[in-house]
This record gives sequence, C-alpha cells and structure tokens, in this order.
Amino acid sequence: MIQFLLLMSRQGKIRLAKWYVTLSQKEQAKIIREVSQVALGRSIRLSNVFEVEGRKYICRRYASLYFIACIDKTDNELITLEVVHHFVEVLDQYFGNVCELDLIFNFHRAYFILDEVILGGELQASNKRSTLVYVDRLDVTAERSEAKMDGGSLVDQVTNAIRGL
Repeated sequence: MIQFLLLMSRQGKIRLAKWYVTLSQKEQAKIIREVSQVALGRSIRLSNVFEVEGRKYICRRYASLYFIACIDKTDNELITLEVVHHFVEVLDQYFGNVCELDLIFNFHRAYFILDEVILGGELQASNKRSTLVYVDRLDVTAERSEAKMDGGSLVDQVTNAIRGL
C-alpha cells in the first residue's frame, strides 16, 4: 500500500501531497524535510528506491518534478514505479505534457486525477482512457453549472457584490 505520495519541485517545494495514513502535521513536516533532503541530493544514476528511518521510498524524477511514494516494506517497488508512471501519463494526457505550473494553477484537477488513479493507497483505475473520459465529463459538468449561474462563477458573484457596496 502507498502510505503517501509527494510531488516536489527541484527547489524542494511540495506541489502535491496525498497522505493515505494518519500522521500529525508535525510528523508530516518532519518526513517531508527528511525525504526532500535525501531525494534532492541523490544522483540520477542511483536507484529509485531508498530508505529513511525505516520507511521505504520510491522516487522518480520527471522533468522538474520529483514523484515520491512511501510504501510498505513488503510492497513491490517496481509495481509502485509503474503506478507512479501511470499517474504521470494520465496527467500528461490531461494537461498536454504536464509541468510544474499546471500543478500550481490546477492543483484541484491534479488531486482529482490522483483520487481517480489511486484510492486509499491502492491503484484504483488502470485504464487511462476511462480515467480521462471521467475527468473530461466532470469538467464539462462544471462548465455547464458555472454557465447556469446568473453572475458567472462564484468569484465573479463575490466581486460584483463588493463593487455594489
């Protein structure tokens, strides 16, 4: 089982974090600090698997982003690498060659796609096409509901209300 998944920039900033086990904020911050030091300091030639304080990590770099998954000691590392790669492929197809800015400005969509691919730390959807069709349908539904609103989006409604004061 994947205990948590982190997407980190080369500068060490967390762009996406999904925790499938319960940890306090203090523990999460400690883990992120330790893992970022190890992951960012590793050579590309080293293995994608490493351990820190008894936890097994799978780390894979795609462009300027590090995808880091913490897994159970008994889990297969290669399967986890494939799950991470599958998630990256779905993001690539959805965003059209995903980059760090896509995750910054569309983080809600990235989290939604992650929840469609991985649920409770296990692979949920292995078919990329069905995942993308579902996400596209959700986007169409969201656009329709925004179009039906009288003042546009909620942000537009709040802005118009403030201007009217």
